[in-house]
Amino acid sequence: MSALGGAMVDARVLDLFAGSGALGLETLSRGACEAVFVEKSRSALKALRRNIQTLGAGDRTRVVGADVFSFLGRPAKVEFDLALADPPYGRGYARRLFEQMSRSPFARELWVEHHSKETMPELPGLRQRTYGDTTLSIWETPE
Repeated sequence: MSALGGAMVDARVLDLFAGSGALGLETLSRGACEAVFVEKSRSALKALRRNIQTLGAGDRTRVVGADVFSFLGRPAKVEFDLALADPPYGRGYARRLFEQMSRSPFARELWVEHHSKETMPELPGLRQRTYGDTTLSIWETPE
C-alpha cells in the first residue's frame, strides 16, 4: 500500500480475488471513496462481509460473488481508478488479468501480485518490482 502513495484519495477501487478484503479495505482507510470486491469462494465471501461490517464500511463497498473473469467479461468501460489483485499463484491468473485489461480496460491502473516465475505479457509501460519469489506488476492504461 505504501507504494501507491496518495493515489487512493477519492479513488474508486476494484479488489479482484478479494479474499478477506484486506487490500480493498486498506484503500478505504487511506482515502478511497469506494471499493468493489470480487470473490467467488463462499467462505472468503463470508469473511469479507464480516470484515466490512466490523469496519463499518458497508456504505462505501459492494461485494460481487462471482468468478473474476466472468465479472470482467461483461461489456466494460473504465469505471475504476485502481484495480488490485492477489490471485492464487500457479494458475496463470495474473497474466490473464493483464491480457483482459489490454483488450478491455476496466481501470486506469492495474496492480497485481504474483509469483516471480510467472511471465506477464509485453505491455508498453509495464513496471515490475520483485521481492524474493513475489513480483508486483503495475500497468496504467494508455490515455
